Amino acid sequence: MKQRLIFATGNEHKMKEIREILDESKYEIISMKEAGVDIDIVEDGKTFEENALIKAKAVMEVTGQLTLADDSGLEIDALNGEPGIYSSRYLGEDTSYVKKNSVILERLKDVPEEKRSARFVCAVAAVFPDGQTKVIRGTMEGIIGYEIKGENGFGYDPIFYLPQYGKYSAELSSDEKNAISHRGEALRRIREVL
Repeated sequence: MKQRLIFATGNEHKMKEIREILDESKYEIISMKEAGVDIDIVEDGKTFEENALIKAKAVMEVTGQLTLADDSGLEIDALNGEPGIYSSRYLGEDTSYVKKNSVILERLKDVPEEKRSARFVCAVAAVFPDGQTKVIRGTMEGIIGYEIKGENGFGYDPIFYLPQYGKYSAELSSDEKNAISHRGEALRRIREVL
């Protein structure tokens, strides 16, 4: 029987991707919901790495089992590190991504393509029962496009254009996205330390 690994999320779409990428690990991968963990976690870190570690530690304290957590978002160079832009929390938790994406596109409407560079970032933290921690960062480079496009995405995928593929992130299939995504990169790297 495989040992359990808890991933600190209740998002089933994310769990599908996580299981696909970590399927060859020696662990049974379950969500915190499947583990019966229902806690409010305050993500008050200043970086993706800090927030991932905060979440993983909170779930580990409740379960005593190996826990992974992630935090991810979009970094946009033209917005110069503006507070909040790098997170799904940009414009507030209750603001739809359609609205967030529209605001970003409006703010960048006069920015030329060569200055629209951006990257998706995902930090994955592992907290082991013995107290050891490991945090890995994955990135996916691209630019902010000029329109909202594509059906296979959520979050900022419909505005994130990948010049090397000639399409928006939301136009990629699940397999294509898993192969190149920021979360996929971070998960493949964390898999090596599990």
